[in-house]
Amino acid sequence: MKRLLVFFLALTVVGMAPAFAADKLVVATDTNFPPFEFKDPQTGEHTGFDVELWDALAKVIGVEYTLQPMDFNGIIPGLQSAQIDVGIAGMTIKPERAKVVDFSDPYYNAGLLILVKKDNTDINGVADLKGRIVSTKLGTTSEDFAKKEAGAKEVKLFPNNDAMFMELLSGGADAVIFDSPVIADFMRTAGKGQVKVVGPLYMGQSYGIGFPKGSPLVAKVNAALKQMKEDGAYRDLYLKWFGTEPK
Repeated sequence: MKRLLVFFLALTVVGMAPAFAADKLVVATDTNFPPFEFKDPQTGEHTGFDVELWDALAKVIGVEYTLQPMDFNGIIPGLQSAQIDVGIAGMTIKPERAKVVDFSDPYYNAGLLILVKKDNTDINGVADLKGRIVSTKLGTTSEDFAKKEAGAKEVKLFPNNDAMFMELLSGGADAVIFDSPVIADFMRTAGKGQVKVVGPLYMGQSYGIGFPKGSPLVAKVNAALKQMKEDGAYRDLYLKWFGTEPK
């Protein structure tokens, strides 16, 4: 009888324990969103600011995880269905998203920029996009902005950054609207000398880490993020990937 009682008590404790305590977390990240997440061509491993930030947070919290690169537009549904425990992918904290998933405190402040080919003299800001063709990434804040604010004739949507930028360079789009750090990274690398930014920074926005509704990880991650900002670890990562002091 004593053995049976111990056995049932053990089952009860296991049943009450949070799922993340026993198993590795599944952490979703975008497949191609440099400098936040991308595959290193030399190692074949996914890296970037988001990837290294989560790894540091996980160490502070004391959890193990499996990184799951995927298309950005699949991350929110994955969190909603609890097939994913965490989503970190330069995800803007938007009211409509916050209705279906929980977010951490903001960890990066950004905005949207308009990118055109270097020799373009017709587009100097959002007002000039009316009747034009704009390319951007599927399921992002940029998609909403291009459709509602820019008055574009057509918004071409792509699952990854490379295709979005290639559409501009090949002449299939007049402009790209996308997140400022990604635009800046493209201008420094593959698009160097071929493109330019026009207009100001639009729609100031903050990135947050996503979780299924009610996840106990939110408070833990917020505490770890606060600790990293206080002890300088966050600043070190920011300087490494963006070359400037955190804003």
